[in-house]
Amino acid sequence: MSVELVEVVRSGFRECVHRGSVVVLDADGTPTLELGEVHGPIFPRSTNKPMQALALLRNGFDPVDDDELAVATASHFGEPDHIALVRRLLDRYGFAPTDLACPPDLPFEDRARAAALTGSGPSPLYMNCSGKHAAMLATCAINDWPRTGYLDVEHPLQQAVLATIADVTGEPETDLGIDGCGLPIVPVSLVNLARAFAGFTTAETGTAPRRIADAVRANPRVISGTKGPDLLAMAATPGLFCKIGADGVHAGALPDGRAFAYKIDDGHDRARMPLTLAILRGLGVDWTDEHTDLAATAVLGGDARVGVIRAIPGVL
Repeated sequence: MSVELVEVVRSGFRECVHRGSVVVLDADGTPTLELGEVHGPIFPRSTNKPMQALALLRNGFDPVDDDELAVATASHFGEPDHIALVRRLLDRYGFAPTDLACPPDLPFEDRARAAALTGSGPSPLYMNCSGKHAAMLATCAINDWPRTGYLDVEHPLQQAVLATIADVTGEPETDLGIDGCGLPIVPVSLVNLARAFAGFTTAETGTAPRRIADAVRANPRVISGTKGPDLLAMAATPGLFCKIGADGVHAGALPDGRAFAYKIDDGHDRARMPLTLAILRGLGVDWTDEHTDLAATAVLGGDARVGVIRAIPGVL
């Protein structure tokens, strides 16, 4: 059973709550906090992206810099710098935006979205997973794998991804889902998701997992965008490596291997930052005013602050 984790308080009245499940690990991988169901499988959604990127590196993907590696793990906001990186990857391997098998979309960030609406309109380039798809196409080209049909679970690329996620998480083989971008999605328990993230930050310098963690930490804007949760959390917390997933998933790890993963039952984004910051506080990160500001989101009544969205006191 999930538990109450985040509350919305308006004018002193508890207006609603967000339930979910959380696991927090010590540096040796031992759970120090288990709330709700942390051993059963969930769909990690885009929180799987670092593991998918690891599969690409293991199969020859050769980004020219950390920006390209970061965009391969990104849920980007479709801003101009994001699109430039995706185009760079496509161009180098002879692909066009129409080769991307992710669905057409508009940018998430408001200004970029407005520009697209008055310009080219929806495009696979703007879809938040286009960096991952471009990197997958590059890996197909490098290995002389079929450049079409790479979404299919039987495609050599997806077989490599499934093998990598099984290796990193230790999860037993189970039924797959289909993610929002059309790719197979591998169910993973929260406890093994957190352990996988810890493996990225504690890996030896220069190894493929550590390259991914270092690229993401050096380029948190690339994997998210203006005011994105991952950008804000990593900018406030040196050494943190984290990645959100759709419908209320988040996982992260500190350099020493302390890690967390959670799933918000109703998938509401407003619960993310208060919960992530409460977890980080419990992990003992050096707390700053920036953390304090992120930990409690204002509830407005007109233009006035009349309440707060916060982790429920005493739960974490």
